Amino acid sequence: MSRWFAPLMAFCLSFLIIATLAPMLGIQGERQIDFWLLWLVSMVVLALPFSYLEIALTRRAKTTALQALSGLTRDADASPKWRVVGWLAVIFIPFLAGGILLRSSEVLLSQHTFALSTNVLMAGLGILALLLSFVARPVLLLLATIGVLVSAILANVLGEPAQSWQMTPIEFKEWGYATVLALVATGLGMGLYGQSSLAQVKNKEVVSKTVLPIWVAQLLAVLAFAFFSVQMLIPAVAFIVSAVAATAFMLQMAREQLAQRQLSIVIQALAVIVPLFIWAVPGINSLLNPLLLLWGLIIALIYAVFVGWVMKISHLRKALNFSNEAFYNVWRIAVRVVLPLAIILALAALIGSLR
Repeated sequence: MSRWFAPLMAFCLSFLIIATLAPMLGIQGERQIDFWLLWLVSMVVLALPFSYLEIALTRRAKTTALQALSGLTRDADASPKWRVVGWLAVIFIPFLAGGILLRSSEVLLSQHTFALSTNVLMAGLGILALLLSFVARPVLLLLATIGVLVSAILANVLGEPAQSWQMTPIEFKEWGYATVLALVATGLGMGLYGQSSLAQVKNKEVVSKTVLPIWVAQLLAVLAFAFFSVQMLIPAVAFIVSAVAATAFMLQMAREQLAQRQLSIVIQALAVIVPLFIWAVPGINSLLNPLLLLWGLIIALIYAVFVGWVMKISHLRKALNFSNEAFYNVWRIAVRVVLPLAIILALAALIGSLR
């Protein structure tokens, strides 16, 4: 079970995050062949190298992301300022969880009538997720997996027929959307996959045995959404169950990272509660939606620059344990050049689309 824990988590999180981000990106109901081909390219040239990056950092540090950066910056003789990316990532976890819960509240209220506003319902789900975050992770993962599978299947069986696939001209903003789906929607940059794979990454086996199942699970989750749930009605109850269980899982992992820094209970609580429940403020989601997209990309950009340009060239070679030196060189080029440039272009495209 432990070996498949991270891939199952990757599938659930990726499905839920894309279901949350799709309305923000305007791709709900879109079946454009060119866009999804662009996304597939970004999964190969961006998400796959970043997945190796995340697991390699965990393997070298042998601890969770926030704690790892203290040692990683010392090893690289780098400024402690680089550790800010760990704090950005750990605060982003409950922030993203709040966005998922708000989206699930909107889905529920769009299908059922309750005497509650979206924000009040989101706050109630947030409290439930906080309470469930003290439940064992395997239980939460099981609930999330069942909810996601039921959501995908019922959306296909009960929903209206989706529009036919079509080829359209590629627009610059679509690169930004594809990059968000490849990095932010797959949950990369938060250190969750390394954190959930600590037992595996400490072994001496080839890192690909950990990375590839996670990457394939992310791929399948987005494909499931693209083919089954882009146009169709997502069953509200199943979506709520999966969203609450997955966000409880995320909050638990964020709390674990903060606890390893030996912060006071009060600071730990504030670091989780404030970014989670800020989504419950009426009308604020119009400001938080673009912030969510940009914040996730900025985390990925800082990690890529730190690993590609600040860390010493030999530090991750042993951690990656590639069978061929050429694989390491290709990965390093991707991290040093391709990832930063692609993310910068994506940020420019997103900012331009927000105007």
